[in-house]
Amino acid sequence: MPDDKFEPTIVAFFCNWCTYLAADLAGASRMKYAPNVRVVRLMCSGRVDAQFVLDAFARGADGVLIGGCHPGDCHYQEGNYKTLRRVALLKRLLAQMGIEPERFRLEWISASEADRLKTVVNEMVEQVRALGPLRPKRAQEEVEEAVHT
Repeated sequence: MPDDKFEPTIVAFFCNWCTYLAADLAGASRMKYAPNVRVVRLMCSGRVDAQFVLDAFARGADGVLIGGCHPGDCHYQEGNYKTLRRVALLKRLLAQMGIEPERFRLEWISASEADRLKTVVNEMVEQVRALGPLRPKRAQEEVEEAVHT
């Protein structure tokens, strides 16, 4: 598939109490945003395990978006702070794997911020579309090396 027709797949892990409700509100309000997002609803963004993100990329996602409650507004008190720490570690790990930082994003979106959800989704889809399909640099180098040997 040529890159100009490339449509990225974004896996989104959304908090049940905030970001998922914002997505629901966006749909009920008939807001138009890119259909490239596949939403996984979790009770809290703090439940996003690093393995979920790695599995999403390994299974073909071109980007991963995590959406949670604003800090201080977590239904489970400190789940989003756990997410923040986990995301910092994941960003370093993904960089070491050759995955561009624009492919992984954390956003705080409350239940009433449907317009913000629309903006974030559209921005991320455009960023990932501009990057093209996910092909980690190291994996690409290994493929090129195997072809030349």
